[in-house]
Amino acid sequence: MRIGMILDSTFPPDPRVENEAVSLIEKGHEVFLFCLNYNSRPARETIRGIHVYRASAGKLLYKLSALAYTVPFYHQMLARKVRKFLQETPVDALHVHDIQSARAVVWANRKLQRPLVLDLHENRPEIMKYYQHVCRFPGNLLIYPSLWKRREHQLVKKANHVVVVTREAKQHLVTETGISPEKVSVVPNTVLPSFYKDYKPDHRFQERFRNRFVLFYFGETGLRRGLESAVRAVALLKKDIPDILLLIVGKSKTDGYLKELARRLDIEDNVCLDGWQDPSLLHAYIEASDVCISPLLRNIHHDTTYANKLFQYMALGKPVLVSDCPAQQTIVEEAHAGLVHKAGDETDLATKVKILYLSAEDRRTMGQNGQKFVRKYFNWTLCSRELQQLYDNL
Repeated sequence: MRIGMILDSTFPPDPRVENEAVSLIEKGHEVFLFCLNYNSRPARETIRGIHVYRASAGKLLYKLSALAYTVPFYHQMLARKVRKFLQETPVDALHVHDIQSARAVVWANRKLQRPLVLDLHENRPEIMKYYQHVCRFPGNLLIYPSLWKRREHQLVKKANHVVVVTREAKQHLVTETGISPEKVSVVPNTVLPSFYKDYKPDHRFQERFRNRFVLFYFGETGLRRGLESAVRAVALLKKDIPDILLLIVGKSKTDGYLKELARRLDIEDNVCLDGWQDPSLLHAYIEASDVCISPLLRNIHHDTTYANKLFQYMALGKPVLVSDCPAQQTIVEEAHAGLVHKAGDETDLATKVKILYLSAEDRRTMGQNGQKFVRKYFNWTLCSRELQQLYDNL
């Protein structure tokens, strides 16, 4: 089958898009990826067997994307580009990555009537409620998450099939829209086997963090990620665990607040914000850690998605401490890979850290359990089978 994937951003990088495309190619399909070109990348290129088609895009299209479901101009402009792609690249099915571009693809597909798969990478209408440009003027007067949700439900019903990232997301979507569960496939974002098979042990940070009990977090550091709770928990633990260190790799506009909070709590020596680092260092950071954390705050988006970092932690044999967002709680409890704390509750978080601190043997067992779970049951090779079966049956 010739599959036309539609992505309304640049490529690469996009690990989910690339992983899905390569998995379908391995099953004998051809994948033609439409994406946008905001720089000087070649208009046509083949990457890992993916035929990449780049459509030129400028600042206007980029700015209009935020108003995609407020005014029709973004979808009108994008639909023209998608039609041109479909004229030049005949395909048997369309695979749309997320809802921002979905209406444009529906419009472009009116005459062709190709089967359409809608791949929801996240619950966009819910997570938009926390975007700064949506919460602040003038975005709060122009961008309506409620309208995005209504459009999402319409597009889900129009699509021939829908892909989501967790079982919880599937249940939520089925309940909200009334569509048949058979119409929805679950394809989680998890690690490629190469993540844990193809790397060499890297101990470059072992000396730096020697004699410290390291809680490690990496990724975007906005407050909805629960890092304020983690900082406050460290303040509660400092007396009992003097060598504790909260190590954060990543950044956001709220990093200044976290640093100031650590200063006010007199734990500046116990909180380290390393900022963004080269992804090649991730293995070394994880290896130098004692416990890896994902303290997400509760909301509909976090409740129905996984942070990919969770599987990276587990794949390298580290015990995890996560908040009680249902999707990640279920995984950790199924795998017996760590402990769960109440989201936003620094006291409960501190209690669970202390439990892990006091038993190196439990930490080792949990790390081994998580490693086994990812390597035997929950890596991309295994989790992508539902995507492959979807196209076998389409």
